[in-house]
Amino acid sequence: MPSDGLTIITTSPAATLLLAAMVLTSLNALFRQPDWIDRGLFRPYWLVRRNEWGTLISSAFLHADLTHLFFNGFTFLAFGFGLERAIGTPKFIALYVVGLLASDALTWLQHRGDSGYRTLGASGAIGAVLFASIVYVPQASIFILPIPVPIPAPLFAVAYLAYSIWASKRASGRVNHDAHIGGALAGVVFVLLVDPQAAAAAWLWVKNWGR
Repeated sequence: MPSDGLTIITTSPAATLLLAAMVLTSLNALFRQPDWIDRGLFRPYWLVRRNEWGTLISSAFLHADLTHLFFNGFTFLAFGFGLERAIGTPKFIALYVVGLLASDALTWLQHRGDSGYRTLGASGAIGAVLFASIVYVPQASIFILPIPVPIPAPLFAVAYLAYSIWASKRASGRVNHDAHIGGALAGVVFVLLVDPQAAAAAWLWVKNWGR
């Protein structure tokens, strides 16, 4: 393995393990043991009724298909490793867990009365990582295919949240927009609480943006 690759792994051990677990578990469930998906799905209605507490975690390591896995994995790879190096492994693990549980909580609140609703994927936790990264580096730009130009990170954050809230109210399609909202907000709140100076610096940069 090239030294650069080894450096990335040793300086971002949590991100490395999370990405590896996400990819390996999802691939095994998709191609070898599909029963893992049925057992690992998060079903808000049945969470308390059947004590399916483990699905709060297991659902985040499973994906519906390769496209779902690719986009979540790519986003995590793009932002997770650098963020862990910047804030340290303990804070990074805490952020990931907070983002995951916040996305689960909002999903439960929205769908706890729907016995047929089920969801899976790491989008909520990864959303927390993405939005925390935006707070730490508000001057960054984000590329989204097929848009051919970079989008300023704060503009992306506002548009992402606005779209997710709108899509959540429509309650259509297969995407769990509530998890996206919960994870994104958790990422911002996490930085506000654990690193208020970074949050203040980001706010100051946004206020002066374009002047």
